[in-house]
Amino acid sequence: MTEDVPFYLEEARRSGGPVVELGVGTGRIAVPIASDGIRVIGVDSSPGMLDVCAERAALAGAHVDLRLGDLREPPVDERVPLVICPFRSLLHMETDGDRRRALRAVRRLLEPGGRFVFDVFAPSQEDIVETHGRWLEREPDIYERADWDQQARTLTLSVRGVDGESTMRLAWLEPDEWRALLGDEGFSVEACYGWFDRRPYSSGEDTIWVASPS
Repeated sequence: MTEDVPFYLEEARRSGGPVVELGVGTGRIAVPIASDGIRVIGVDSSPGMLDVCAERAALAGAHVDLRLGDLREPPVDERVPLVICPFRSLLHMETDGDRRRALRAVRRLLEPGGRFVFDVFAPSQEDIVETHGRWLEREPDIYERADWDQQARTLTLSVRGVDGESTMRLAWLEPDEWRALLGDEGFSVEACYGWFDRRPYSSGEDTIWVASPS
């Protein structure tokens, strides 16, 4: 995945920084932003991910302020003009209660006029049929299996390779549900895109949201 990097970099430049990234992971988004001279605070619940991000930043000659923590209670006291949550990380929140806690945490982080930018997906029936319960080779010697529960609206995603296997679970909402949830938690939706080229959302699996506290 590379198409989202220039999109989030543009948002960071527009904000002027600092930027809080929730679910910073390996720094795929944070390091290019930091390399552009914009301060980034990266939050993740995985120490291993944070270690990789630190190494990646060092190799790029950049610094990312990395903090171990939860999306629902990010260890950040200051207020910032931009909070981002790329690569569908909000789908790790499996219940409305968790989603609301995360959105309230974002509101606390944003300064007046600040913006929250994130992307999520809701699967198509075609994608479910093509991938459900099958091991598919996504990269050489790296296999991925998707187990979809359409009633619970969860995806159990397993990945295995020569170094081992890992599993995680994601929970999705439809776009109108995200819009309602944002409104309930005091956000106004500035834009909902269908892809990172900023085309307006009309249909499809991916949505990219730009929202501000009302």
